[in-house]
Parts: sequence; C-alpha cells; structure tokens
Amino acid sequence: MHVLGMTLAKRRLLRACVAAAVTGAAQAAQAAVVAVDVGHSLARSGSTSASGKPEFQYNQALARDVIAGLAAAGLQTRAIGMDGEMDVLTARTEAARGADLFLSIHHDSVQPQYLPVADRFAGYGVFASRKNPDPKKSLACSVAVADRLQAIGRAPSLHHAEPIKGENRPLADAQRGVYWFDDLVVLKTAKQPALLVEAAITVNPAEDNMISDSRNRKLIASAIVAGVADCLRGGAGRS
Repeated sequence: MHVLGMTLAKRRLLRACVAAAVTGAAQAAQAAVVAVDVGHSLARSGSTSASGKPEFQYNQALARDVIAGLAAAGLQTRAIGMDGEMDVLTARTEAARGADLFLSIHHDSVQPQYLPVADRFAGYGVFASRKNPDPKKSLACSVAVADRLQAIGRAPSLHHAEPIKGENRPLADAQRGVYWFDDLVVLKTAKQPALLVEAAITVNPAEDNMISDSRNRKLIASAIVAGVADCLRGGAGRS
C-alpha cells in the first residue's frame, strides 16, 4: 500500500522537502519549547475507532512521533499527559507553563447520527481559540500546520462547520480546515499560543487503517513538526 496513496518517488520528495523545511526553521527557533499534549487519558479515552480502539491510543502514538520529530529538528519538547493519568484539563495547561507553544494531539469522530458507518467523513481539522492570550499566533500556527498537512496529501474535513447540534464551529480558514473553538478548555486556558490537531477521523474504517500504518503516522507527524517549525520561526502559512 502506498503511504497516503502517493507513489514512492513523490513520497520521498515530500519527505525531503519537509526535512529541509524543519531543519531551516529549527535553526531559527532552537530555543523554543513545544508542549505536546496527548489528548484524553486512560480513564477518559475519547472516541472509539472503527476497529474498536480508544482514541487515546492513537493520540499517544502520534504524539510520540511528533515529539521525536521536534527533538530531531533541535526543538525542545515537553510531553503532557503521555502516561494517560492526567484527567483534569487545566492541569495540562498548567504543566505547559513556560513553553512557547501548546500543541494538543487528537483524532476525530462525528456526531452519533452518522454512526456506525462514517465512511463519508475523512481528513484533518485544526482548532484555535480567540480566548487564548495570543489568538493571532495561535491562528498562524494552525494555518502553518494545516498547510503542511495539505502538502503531504491530506485534505481538510469541514464537518465541524455543519449547522447541527454539537457542531456549527466557525471556520477561521475554510480552505485549510482551520476552526475557531473559543471555549475549548486547553486552548483558552493555555498561557501561550495553542492549537489542537485532529489528525484523522478514525470512525471511518479507511482513515483508521491509514493512520494505523506507522509510515502514514510518521509522515503526518513530520508535517505537524514542519508546521510548528514554520510557526516558531515566524513564517507561518502561505498567502
């Protein structure tokens, strides 16, 4: 199976471009500290995937790859909630004090009326809060990550903007799948710019299979790392 449906040659080219971008960005942001928050916990494990696995398991695996990528790029990291024991959301943002960026890693679901078959939903979503102390930087970082996810072939999912109960989130950038979620606790209580990434919609069997492949997961992690590095060097987002 090709990673994210791409040919080997294109995959190698994209990885080389991502690696070059991360290296260049990291050189301008080596002192930065990124707090990487593993969404949910063992007790509150989030949504259940099409294959029956808890969301926390996906979040933990992707967060480990993101942390490894950031460290390889010369950026400092702080893991939040990696052991699955952190249930209080404000404890996460307290643990991130002093970091330059708060990055929360998640995997997505859909509203109950669309389950159990949710194969019409696919893609990523990125969220920021206008109640964050620095909403402008939060949005810039969200855009930078979204750009890098699109560069590896991921498409945004716009289902959170659907005008139904439980959704109706305002889009900050519809082209990039970036939303405002003003009252999301970890985003509005963070002491630094913050974003939340929904990497895949795992209630969709195809998305579940895709992100369960370690090659895909690492490629997505590398895109997130490149976006973070872009943001921290002040070059976030394309016009």
